Amino acid sequence: MKSHPQSYIYETLSLYGAYKQVPVQIHLPGLKLKLFPPVVMTASHSDSLVVLFGATAGAYGAKLGSDERELILLVWQVVDLHSKKVGTLHKSLVKADNLDLSDQCREVSALTPEGLSKAEPLDRVLQQFSQLVSSDLKVLGRSSYTLCSDGQLLIRQVLHPETSKKNLLLSDCFYSFYDLRKEFRSCYPSSAAGKDQTIKTMAEYLGLGTDEAEEDFGVWQVKTMVAIIFSMLSEGDHVFTEPETVKHKYETGPCSKSETVDSETVIRARGLPWQSSDQDIARFFKGLNIAKGGVALCLNSQGRRNGEALVRFVNSEQRDLALERHKHHMGSRYIEVYKATGEEFLKIAGGTSNEVAQFLSKENQVIIRMRGLPFTATQEDVLGFLGPECPVTGGKEGLLFVKYPDGRPTGDAFVLFSCEEYAQSALKKHKEILGKRYIELFRSTAAEVQQVLNRYMSTPLIPTLPTPIIPVIPPPYTIATGSVRDCVRLRGLPYTAGIDDILEFMGDATGDIKPHGVHMVLNQQGRPSGDAFIQMKSADKAFMVAQKCHKKMMKDRYVEVFQCSGEEMNFVLMGGTLNRSGLSPPPCKLPCLSPPAYAAFQTAAVIPAEAALYQPQALLPTTRTPQASAAAPPAVTYYPAQAAQLYMNYTAYYPSPPVSPTTVGYIAAPPGAVAAAATATHTPILPQPGALVRMQGLPYNTGMKEILSFFQGYQLQADSILMLYNFNGQPSGKALVTFPSLDLAKKAVAEKNGQLLGSRYVELYLV
Repeated sequence: MKSHPQSYIYETLSLYGAYKQVPVQIHLPGLKLKLFPPVVMTASHSDSLVVLFGATAGAYGAKLGSDERELILLVWQVVDLHSKKVGTLHKSLVKADNLDLSDQCREVSALTPEGLSKAEPLDRVLQQFSQLVSSDLKVLGRSSYTLCSDGQLLIRQVLHPETSKKNLLLSDCFYSFYDLRKEFRSCYPSSAAGKDQTIKTMAEYLGLGTDEAEEDFGVWQVKTMVAIIFSMLSEGDHVFTEPETVKHKYETGPCSKSETVDSETVIRARGLPWQSSDQDIARFFKGLNIAKGGVALCLNSQGRRNGEALVRFVNSEQRDLALERHKHHMGSRYIEVYKATGEEFLKIAGGTSNEVAQFLSKENQVIIRMRGLPFTATQEDVLGFLGPECPVTGGKEGLLFVKYPDGRPTGDAFVLFSCEEYAQSALKKHKEILGKRYIELFRSTAAEVQQVLNRYMSTPLIPTLPTPIIPVIPPPYTIATGSVRDCVRLRGLPYTAGIDDILEFMGDATGDIKPHGVHMVLNQQGRPSGDAFIQMKSADKAFMVAQKCHKKMMKDRYVEVFQCSGEEMNFVLMGGTLNRSGLSPPPCKLPCLSPPAYAAFQTAAVIPAEAALYQPQALLPTTRTPQASAAAPPAVTYYPAQAAQLYMNYTAYYPSPPVSPTTVGYIAAPPGAVAAAATATHTPILPQPGALVRMQGLPYNTGMKEILSFFQGYQLQADSILMLYNFNGQPSGKALVTFPSLDLAKKAVAEKNGQLLGSRYVELYLV
């Protein structure tokens, strides 16, 4: 490689292979330049190209920009497409914040940290670029230009992401460029595909005799690109008319479930800060074109963001570039990027509500989510809370209240603002008081609006029963209890394993299984969890099976077999864990429903979804008469609805030997049987004279002692209070309280609703 003097003459290849002397300037510290006012000039049919080449301190070639390393070199030259003349070839070193060069960079570029430490920072180099291009255009008598680079990586994966992180403003010329590889393929269809091309292979295809070793790094690349362009203009009569574009701004918009989304355009980003907005994610993918409304933030089961997002790009090429940003950083956190499917995107972002579609039809609006609104809040209340300094787009039309299917408010609402300034003013009201409640405000997205509306609109008023599944042979059976270790646990089963596979795995021991003693555990999505429990006829039989079958192979997996008791088995079926250190109870330690069979809810009873987890006896003491017991309907066995399951593992029960598993299965109960079960006389879940009151908005550290003190004088006992927990086993801020009579419950609601418990206002409702 040659040395790097501050100024010297380079020879540039002309159209016919002859050499033409043109001045070349190397922009290094101490070099005095005559600067011109910056001029930004672009056009769809430009009369000039600026051939641009760059390198980073890290990966080179096909992996350029994939390691987040900074730009250290820019080389460019203006080309007049009409006169076939060229301007001065410029080469500028760029001082990076991190001057630690990779081995590949040192080898290919021959640059050193010492030399780069004396260079200008990126913002100064970009300013020089604009000024010098303007100067060269004036010399050539031209007025407009478009960038032309070797592929898309330099523009999309290096310049845009780096300037975004450094809060530098790129001029408009960097939002439109020609990809020389694509233009070359268009001109020479028989050449290799664009992604397989390099400057060298294109030059070899045209028979250009150039020696890379004779030129400085970057200079050879630009000179060869210029020669390739001249050949395309001469031999192929090529016209540069359709440049690549980079979107200036992410566009929000609704997405319908009826849309078709190509799976080759979708990625999943994981590890996002919980407060990230769609604009933050668009900034992370700066330089790549995201489809309109293509950012969908994922919510967890509580409706809060879970740190993941699905992003839809305009084409598969942009998606592939996005995958190269795997483990790039957003602030101090690295973000994982994986492939996803169009079906997953529609599940999160798609909607069917006309009301939502109309709300989101106002494009380029900033969406703010309000949470914790009083249930009595009106549109006027919300507009008054936001005030004149935060004008809502369209007034009342810019508000969307989230409601349950029966029209009851959820306490959530979405608000549209026409600009960032108004949205920022609204966010300053985070945790201010409306009525007696503090209101949370967050940035939101169109996809989040769809998700929240879809979630609440699909929530049943009471846990709904799916089509009952009853056994063909329906003798009653029970789960074992107690400390006798007459059960075994199978862990690590193949997810495709069925009852036949387990019986074959057990071998001769199948004859020692209790009737209906095989329990396949399903996860909360109703899929096999890889676990199963088997009740044996005795503790000795369970011990022998555990010794004989432990780590025995089933299909392509070895299965662990442990001896356990009926009590331990019940803990796991209720959502707890069983390991070598003992039992870890389920998140909720209160009495749970027994998994084998569930009684259908009486249609007149309105029970919160959380309450469905517990036995009725835990809510209200039931006094059953002999007549009521005699009139009790036969139990209908079914898989519990997901809405009614908080912590409990789903469990599928199979009949066991001596009944042949190939002749006994499950069928859906006929509609007539379901109707008969539904209309039969049931023991009321909420028997009189007691009554339930639901508490909401409790401080998360509230215990029974605080609630008893809150209701002092209302004749409550400790066992009258039922604390409710969320999916993570943490307090939900809600509780159910049993009052001795309906009159006393109404009195408590009237007197105590909206009063403070600790630092929070508590809301009370009759259930």
